[in-house]
Amino acid sequence: MRKELQIDISNIESFKKKLITFGNKYEKFVFLNSNNYNSKQSQHSYYEYDFLAGLGSIKEISGSEHSGFDNLQKLNTELNDWLFGFFTYDLKNELENLESNNIDELNFPSIHFFSPEIVILSKDKKVTFLYHENTYSINQILDIIQEIESIVLTENDNSVSVILNQRFNKTEYIETVKKLKKHIQQGDIYEINFCHEFYCRTHIDPIVSYTKLNKISPTPFSCFYKLNDKYLMSASPERFLKKTGTKIISQPIKGTMKRGANEKEDLDLKNKLYNDPKERAENVMIVDLVRNDLSRTAKKGSVKVEELYGIYSFKQVHQMISTVVSEVKENTNIIDIIKNAFPMGSMTGAPKIRAMQLIEETEITKRGLYSGSVGYITPENNFDFNVVIRSILYNQSKNYVSFTVGGAITSLSDPEQEYEECMVKAEAMIKVFS
Repeated sequence: MRKELQIDISNIESFKKKLITFGNKYEKFVFLNSNNYNSKQSQHSYYEYDFLAGLGSIKEISGSEHSGFDNLQKLNTELNDWLFGFFTYDLKNELENLESNNIDELNFPSIHFFSPEIVILSKDKKVTFLYHENTYSINQILDIIQEIESIVLTENDNSVSVILNQRFNKTEYIETVKKLKKHIQQGDIYEINFCHEFYCRTHIDPIVSYTKLNKISPTPFSCFYKLNDKYLMSASPERFLKKTGTKIISQPIKGTMKRGANEKEDLDLKNKLYNDPKERAENVMIVDLVRNDLSRTAKKGSVKVEELYGIYSFKQVHQMISTVVSEVKENTNIIDIIKNAFPMGSMTGAPKIRAMQLIEETEITKRGLYSGSVGYITPENNFDFNVVIRSILYNQSKNYVSFTVGGAITSLSDPEQEYEECMVKAEAMIKVFS
């Protein structure tokens, strides 16, 4: 049982920036930032915290894609404590007879979860520190708070301008989309999420890069994750899966539209997204897939579509987001809830297994943490996990920087427009390096 110390913070935004600087000195550090979306959007938002952070590691699991879920289940049962961590996309190989043999320059482990030395959470402008008294005294926690608050923030921009390489040029991308459409026409699949990587070899400052990305594109599932020499800087707008009590919530995104230059154009584009038959077809196919995934652990008749074709506006784009909910069966292990929905349908396609086989055949790079998930598990066995998209990944030892973008390919897809949509999604990350 952790001890709790609550403090009032007059300037939460300043405190968050200082906390990231402070947390970066730990080998394991995660910062989950909702960017105040708990007070925005609609009744279907389900945001609880302004931010959550985990500093240092008491105990952790890391590594193999062949026993990741089982190891997490054991860790969760043993500790019954706060856990923070990630699942990479390639854990699919643990669940199905699949492989991931494409290029991997980032070398993230397939799974990483840790119980932090200190958990920090913010809600209603109150910041709470949770710690074990056999590890820290209250005076040591007070010293840490003072150290965080004494950090002097600077406006220096140490980001670098780089030339980004693409795994597919425009022509190659369009030709691959045409091949995938043939699979759809032949009835092999109905929809597939096809992605490609932008990359370069350079040194970057992870804190500066994350701060800049979050300023350009503040999103409700923003994340800064440090694991030794590997970093994730995410501006994700998408929730994978949340459990609160017996309620399970999934909010797949399918449908993207750029923002307008003025209020009228912005509203016109928003309406265009809502009424677009191609975007609606993408969205409803994934909703059906999510309903099927949730039904495996749901009470009979409890799976419901709470919102269909919801249009949510972010700084960079409008998104079409649907909300699917269920009531979980009694005595269901929470890791089984995640396993039965993983990987998320919005990043695979339908049918899921065949789509994942074709993803491996057509994409050049191993997805790794991209299109995986980052989040937390509470001692009460609640959890919330994002979808790792709109994210920069960095292997500091190899000076390798990467981000990946993609989109759903359906029978209605225009290959050229799919490429342009990818470039819209890449815009925020490109701006970080320009």
